[in-house]
This record gives sequence, C-alpha cells and structure tokens, in this order.
Amino acid sequence: MSDALKGYKGRALDILKSFNMRVWSEAAMKTTRGDFQGVILPRSENDDDAHIVLKLATGYNIGIAVDTILDIKETNFKEINYKIPEREFPTSPEKKSIKLLGTGGTIASRLDYRTGAVIPAFSPGELYGAVPELADICNLSTEKLFAVFSENMGPEQYKILATKIGEEIEKGTHGIIIGHGTDTMSHTAAALSFMVQNSPIPIVMVGSQRSSDRPSSDAALNLMHAAKTAADSDIAEVMVCMFGPTSDEYGLLHRGTRVRKMHSSYRSTFRTIGDIPLATVNREEIKPLRQDYNHRRNDRNAIITPVFEERVTILYYYPNMNGDIIDAMVDLGYKGIVIAGTGLGHINKAVYPAIKRAAEKGVAIYMTVQTIWGYCHMFVYDTGRDLMSMGIIPAENMLPEVAYIKLGWALGQTHDLEKVKEIMLTPMCGEITEREPYNGYLVYQGGIPEVEEFIKKFHK
Repeated sequence: MSDALKGYKGRALDILKSFNMRVWSEAAMKTTRGDFQGVILPRSENDDDAHIVLKLATGYNIGIAVDTILDIKETNFKEINYKIPEREFPTSPEKKSIKLLGTGGTIASRLDYRTGAVIPAFSPGELYGAVPELADICNLSTEKLFAVFSENMGPEQYKILATKIGEEIEKGTHGIIIGHGTDTMSHTAAALSFMVQNSPIPIVMVGSQRSSDRPSSDAALNLMHAAKTAADSDIAEVMVCMFGPTSDEYGLLHRGTRVRKMHSSYRSTFRTIGDIPLATVNREEIKPLRQDYNHRRNDRNAIITPVFEERVTILYYYPNMNGDIIDAMVDLGYKGIVIAGTGLGHINKAVYPAIKRAAEKGVAIYMTVQTIWGYCHMFVYDTGRDLMSMGIIPAENMLPEVAYIKLGWALGQTHDLEKVKEIMLTPMCGEITEREPYNGYLVYQGGIPEVEEFIKKFHK
C-alpha cells in the first residue's frame, strides 16, 4: 500500500483511490449530506473501513461515511509535521528560576494518527516551542521524569517526584511546575502534599483537558497560569492550577488535598470540595481568595517523606456488598482499607463479620463518605457506633481518595495502628477542616428558573 494512504482499508481505501486522493490532501468533498472542506487525515489502524476522516478549518475532526460521498477534489497538499521542535529557553537575570517537571499527560501530548489516540509525545522542551509566552514570565528549566498517562502514575512515581522536589528546593529553585495528566492529578497532588511538608515555594500541578492540536485546547493558558503562580505567588503549597470557568477568563488554584476532577471533558473540570479555592490567576496577577495558606519563604527547610505502603485499597460501598471482598483483601496482605460509605459513613450488616476479622488481624480501616461533600459522623446512628466498635475509624471530611493516599503514606512510616491513627486524624495540609463554609457546597440544578437566569447573566 502507498504511504500516502496508509491506515485506510477496504471501502474507504477504494474510494480514495478512485478519486486519486492522498492523506494530508486539502479536499473539497461533496456528499449526500452536504459539502465539506478539510484535510484528509490518516485512519487509526484499529478503525473501520466505512469512514474518511476530515480535519475541518475549526480544528475538529469529523468522519464522512464512504457511502455518502459523491465527489472529492484535492485543492492543496502539504505534508504535515506534528512534532513541535524543542527550543532553548531564553533567560534573563530579572526573572525567577522555575523548574518544570514533566510526567506526561495531555498537556504534554499530541495526536497519534496510527491509533487515533492522544499520546504523551512532547518533551518539556517542546512545551516552550509550543508556548513561547512562558519566556515573558520566568526562566524555565525542564526535566522529563516520566512519559506516562496519569492512570499509570502511582506510589513509585510519587516518591520520585517528592524526592526531586526536595532536591530542587535545596538548590534554591524559586517555584516548581509539574505537568501531569488530569485523570489522577488530584491523587498525585494529595500524595505530594503529604510527602512534601513545609515547602518554602509554590508547587504547581498543571494539565489540560484537550490536546494541543485542538483549537479549544487549554494547555497553553494553563501552562502560563502555572508559570505565573510558580514565579510570583506567595502561596507555598501543592496546588492544582486549571481553568476556572469554561471561558479563558482566569484559572483557579486549588489546594492539593481538597480538589477533585468533576467532569470528563469540561475544561473547568477541577473543583475545590468542601471549601473554596486558594486563589484566581491570570497572566497579569494572582488574587488570593483566602489568607490561611502557607506563605513563601526564603529558607530551604522542607520536610520530604517519600514513603508509601502499597498494600492499601479503597472500597466504594454499594447495597448487597459481601464481606468476602474484605476477606480477600486481608488474605492478599493488605494493610489498610478506606471505605467510601453511604450517608454519614455506613455499610450493610452483611459486611460486619469481615470488618471485625480484618481489624483483629491488624488492618487499618477508615471510613469516608461517598457523598463527596460533608463529614463522616458515625456517632449519630447505631450503625456507625457498631462499626466503630469493630475497629473502623471515621476520617472526618477527607475525600475518599485523599484518605486512601494519606493512609498509604501513614502506613509507609509505621504499622503501629495508634501512630497511624494519630497521623491520619491530625490535619496537616487542609485534608481535614474544622467546618465546611456556607459556600463550600454549591451544586446548581439546571432547568430551575433562577439558576438559568444566573447562568445567562454570568457564565458557566
């Protein structure tokens, strides 16, 4: 097969040959469903033979069913190079020195036309090639630690990141950016919040919801906001920096232990849960929304504790759950279990015997709530009191995934359950708060007149 048609097969290949078309041709296509203009893209080798893919001028891709095609004409042809060249970052003495640690994810990716998937492909140096505005903000040096999607991040990577952050703090780096995929960014943010205590500088995690080849990509603006935060912010904590509203108005800085990804594709997917964000950020300024944060300092006295017990799991309770799941975890050698229970922290009675057996074998068991917002209150009903008497410990208002991360970190330091309990229930970096503010829980219901009026007046 000609390289010009690689990836196409069957009917799609036949129709492209019949009109003497090539991949990467700019084409005018007439179909029974209308006329279309765009660039013919390679097909994924795993896809069907019934469609031809066009990239429209808007940047979006559409599939044209071959059975609807009446005519195709090539209007232009240009070989496309999707690799962004690396560029040496220009420096100046008046700007702050920032370190970008690359892990992979959509902010450091491109479209792979072999599979049609987004793959980690840009090195951190290429990020500057894509976003030259970064040079107006800071002196940026880069280091690629990993090239993985965020679902492949875990304790091994957390420990390497924490150690590297400690080294950068010791060197006198003014701020740190971590490029990370969004899917498990909150898990890594929580892990680094516990592993890097008392940081004197900002540690800013950043990603994007949409890959850099899309016109609606948030990658560039998120990176600029992260660089601004790392260089100029007074907030010396682990933060997640992502879009605030769906528009390009500003980004939000979320505390690393109170943030969650709330939508699979919205650019404004991240939200602070049970509290309010730390600040807003745009290319010109950072506006704190609160003052109870760790302030930037000139020393290098961070406490780095890169440990994690991997035999920890999280169980999402559901009706009719059976205790054999917990028994299996114990038999497999798990040292800690976090349960996301119903209501104020409840599970059904069928699981009680397994809970008791696990606690008797020295497994640390902590209860959180799957409601996302709110506190675990196990003193209210007999159910909660019975579970506590068996050894389950309520984890206050820690998010379930944060409790999982903290339990792994605590058990990485000690298997003495009393010491683990002390670590778990001692607030360290906002994972447990004294109260949930009135504006820490806001969920709007679409369709209600006053909500619709609010959306029209302001923004989504």
